[in-house]
Amino acid sequence: MFKLLKNGRCFLPEDAGQKDILIAFDRICRVEENISPDRFPEVEVIDCSDCLVCPGFIDQHVHITGGGGEQGPVSRIPEIMMSELVEAGVTTVVGVLGFDSVSRSIAGLLAKARGLEAEGLTSYIYTGSYGSPTETLTGRVLQDIVLLDKVLGVGEIAISDYRSFHPTLPDLRVLASEANAGGMLGGKAGILHLHVGDGKKGLQPLMQLIDESDFPIEMFVPTHVNRNPQVFSQGLKLLQMGGRVDLTAGETAGYSIAESLTYLQKKGFGMDRVTLSSDGNGSAPQNSANQSGVGSVAQLLVDIKSSILDSKLDFASVIRLVTINPAQTLKLYPRKGCLKPGSDADLLVFKQDPLNLYRLLARGEVLVEEQKAVKKGKYEEA
Repeated sequence: MFKLLKNGRCFLPEDAGQKDILIAFDRICRVEENISPDRFPEVEVIDCSDCLVCPGFIDQHVHITGGGGEQGPVSRIPEIMMSELVEAGVTTVVGVLGFDSVSRSIAGLLAKARGLEAEGLTSYIYTGSYGSPTETLTGRVLQDIVLLDKVLGVGEIAISDYRSFHPTLPDLRVLASEANAGGMLGGKAGILHLHVGDGKKGLQPLMQLIDESDFPIEMFVPTHVNRNPQVFSQGLKLLQMGGRVDLTAGETAGYSIAESLTYLQKKGFGMDRVTLSSDGNGSAPQNSANQSGVGSVAQLLVDIKSSILDSKLDFASVIRLVTINPAQTLKLYPRKGCLKPGSDADLLVFKQDPLNLYRLLARGEVLVEEQKAVKKGKYEEA
């Protein structure tokens, strides 16, 4: 019934110093100094001495039903397993469809999201795909967002990519209108989540849409913004305009997460509108470092640790990219992305030296101990 995390250095995500956190069922009910376990019946005490405690990660771009397919049926990537997510520190995941809307569907994406939720995570999805007309379940983006509880917006819509349907400005305007109206009517974020490829125009189609329309700039979330110098430069301009950018973990051709964050901090950019996602379980460049050609959700935690340990970036500044920032972007705050009374009990406990994942709790349930999942999905090997 009760769990009490004692003596950890807590990041809410801002550094709050040493605090105790009391969990009742699936919610945080207290964050205070020196909470006595004697005051609560059947309390499980988790010693967090010499540990850092922060909110669970929100990964807003994962191919939960599998990506790929660009090299034919044999290249279709299988569905992701729950343990892959939790061992990367992810407690909330947003599924995307991507390029293959022939052998994959929004119905399958929604079913997989519900399966992950039943296994202990919190899950959402975007309706939509690379194709034209973009994939939906009800026949309209607007209706999917309003009527399907797990749909937060539309994406990933591909621009500047030879695999996209090359949406025109009127195409993007219609998608933005449907997403914006759906968000208003459904009480949701109503995001237009854009895949940005290596094409010649980069972010230019989005910039033109923003310039020639009255849509709120915060509804647009372009991802893979660190993939090359041109797109990164355009992303900086978008930030200066008050927009949002999403960086992708594991980038090797453009700028790594550590390089991107170091540059942003050096140039004085605020970090409150920057997010980080994995593009996990999607197709990735095949090279010596990634012979499978499959994007890994685990890279999210690898890049976060590298930014903190190798590039000496501040822990609180880095983790906000996968906690409070995406929670606010997706309108999940304050249920997600923070450690506050009333928030969901999604917590990570890191050993301070080295920075290894010691515990993960999702909705109050311990799913990871000593970097390994102690609970696995229904069809995972024991």
